[in-house]
Formats: sequence, C-alpha cells, structure tokens
Amino acid sequence: MPIRYRCAVVLLLVALLVPTLVLTGAPGANAAASNLSVDHRPGCATQPTNPLIQRNAARLLRGNDREVITVVASIGNATSASLTLWRRAGTCYVLVNGPWRAEIGSSGLKANKSEGDGSTPIGTYAIGSVMYGVSANPGLAYPYHRIVCGDWWDEDSSSVSYNRFVHLPCSTPPPFGGDSEALWQITPQYDYFAVVDYNDSPTVPGRGSAIFIHLSVGEPTAGCIALPEAQLLTTLRWLEPGAHPLVVIGNR
Repeated sequence: MPIRYRCAVVLLLVALLVPTLVLTGAPGANAAASNLSVDHRPGCATQPTNPLIQRNAARLLRGNDREVITVVASIGNATSASLTLWRRAGTCYVLVNGPWRAEIGSSGLKANKSEGDGSTPIGTYAIGSVMYGVSANPGLAYPYHRIVCGDWWDEDSSSVSYNRFVHLPCSTPPPFGGDSEALWQITPQYDYFAVVDYNDSPTVPGRGSAIFIHLSVGEPTAGCIALPEAQLLTTLRWLEPGAHPLVVIGNR
C-alpha cells in the first residue's frame, strides 16, 4: 500500500479512538466510575462534563443519595463557582437545572478549612435536616424554622455548642463569642438558607462553622455558597429529605 494511504488509515483510526479514550477514562478506573463515564444517554454526567461526580463516583454510588448539588470552581482560589443540580437514575446523573454562577468564600476553596479563614470547604457533605430563614417558608419540603430575635449560630471554637443553631431569649447576650452570628440581623443573605453539614458529627473545634447555601449579594462570602434569589429558591424547593441530597464541592 502506498505510504500516503497507510497514513490516511492511521489518522482515521486515531480520530475514531480518541473520543472513546476520553469518555471511558484511564485503564484501571474503578467499576462505578467506569459505568458513569460510558453512559451516553442524553443528560447523563460524563467526563469531562461533570468532574466532581466523575471523581467521586465510587462514593456516590455506594449510598442512597438521589440528589446531588455540584459546586465547581475553575481554580482553588476562585471566589465564584458553577453550581448545578443533578438527580441520580441508576448509574446516571441527569442534569436537573443549572449551571448557575454561585459566590463562594473570599479565600476560595480549601481542603483544610479553619475557623475564620474565609474559605469554602472542599468535600462531599449532606444537607442539614432543617432549613432556616428570616422570611416566611417559601414552600420547602424540609422542616423550616423562621428566624426570630435570639436565634444564633455559635461560631466560638471553645463553646460546647460550636457550629450549632442556638436560641436565646431576645436581647440576651450569648454565652459564646467569636464571630457568632445573630441570624435575625443578617438580611437579605439569610432570608432563606440550607445548612451544609460540614464539620458535623463530630464537630472539631477550629475546623470551621456556619457553612450555608444562602442568598447572594453579589460578592464573595465568608465561606458559604451564595445564589441569586430565583436560583436559591429553585434549589431549596427542589431538595427533598427522602432523596438524601449531597453537596459536592471542588475545583476542576
């Protein structure tokens, strides 16, 4: 066969094989990740469309978590990220909504977050069992506590109620210090919010507290994840306790 024809055949084979290698991942990948990566149904999360689901596939598929929120930053010190909602169907994660721009910590993402460092923690976390807000319940599936005077979030690392919601009689000085938040005074950020179960069960002093998904005011947060009101309400209304939702936070 003339050389020019042999070259054409080789180039054709390369063109056919490269997309397959990109979708199926490297040899030796675990079975769960492999199943995800070769699922071509419309809307399924495949590499590189959803790097966080791909990276955490083995852990996600071991559980009964049917709703996943991914928060993906371009680099570790970015102060904004892309937030997307996914629903699990077998080994497929189907796009539900997004991606949307979300504000994250002023110090970006960190795997070793500490109290007051302004970072959003990298990792996979559950959603807290109660949602909160200064405003009335906007129609959520979760139990909802409307914030009133005396509702605090304890952010004092030395306190026995560190990283917990605490109610005190209105105008009563709290027994804890640090940067503990008087929740009823923080608006519009806390008009509605969900708790990300970071540093919970057990709570480790100094590892950070009060990581919420709350209303954005158009600037980086102290470590929370913030969305515009329409996207925040869409997210909070979509979440169902029985679906055991997870938040997966990381960079590309």
